[in-house]
Amino acid sequence: MKPLVLIVEDEPPLIEVLRYNLQSAGFDTLTTADGEEALLLVEEENPDLVILDWMLPGMSGIEVCRSLRERRKTRGLPIIMLTARGEEGDRIRGLDAGADDYVTKPFSPNELIARARAVIRRTRPALTEEILNYAGVEMDLAAHKVRRDGRSIHLGPTEYRLLRVLLERPTRVFSREQLLDAVWGRDVYVEERTVDVHIRRLRKALNAENDQDLIRTVRGGGYAIDSRESDEVA
Repeated sequence: MKPLVLIVEDEPPLIEVLRYNLQSAGFDTLTTADGEEALLLVEEENPDLVILDWMLPGMSGIEVCRSLRERRKTRGLPIIMLTARGEEGDRIRGLDAGADDYVTKPFSPNELIARARAVIRRTRPALTEEILNYAGVEMDLAAHKVRRDGRSIHLGPTEYRLLRVLLERPTRVFSREQLLDAVWGRDVYVEERTVDVHIRRLRKALNAENDQDLIRTVRGGGYAIDSRESDEVA
């Protein structure tokens, strides 16, 4: 799954440059020019990185950054600040607000991409690792193989992608809509109940020998891979 980057910037030419270069480098992108909308998009889309302009109309980038850091759900979300301010005091202020990195305009797109990869690698290592592990389930991304406690698990392509999304963020609850976007893509129309069908298939494959059910169902919320005992059953 490609890392998703939310670009929060109010200069249309720069938005297009960032979007083009990030997509060419293997990222998916979302864009907005509004700080308050950025907070809503983070809540709805769960990006892997936010590239955030300091000077925004209305709610500033610094305010957006602080708001994200105050929320438990987004406290660890990687943030790179973009700004025309180059003085040391401004850089310190941005980092103190919670930014992970700070890039001064004008900048090289290649440098920004390198910094984006470095931040994601540091804060979301599962997105760059070739083997994902959780509670005895091992997914080898290079070999395209899955094992549970050493036993081979045979999955269809959709169940494989679904398991990968869950393994990249263990214990995190994904809504059906979020899973549809991550597994089927944002531009494909699929009914939400389709997720339930594939979750059942994934459960059946993972629990072939009466192992603990690792797929946790949250009524009205969605699904997570979680080794803790489930309090709700699908």
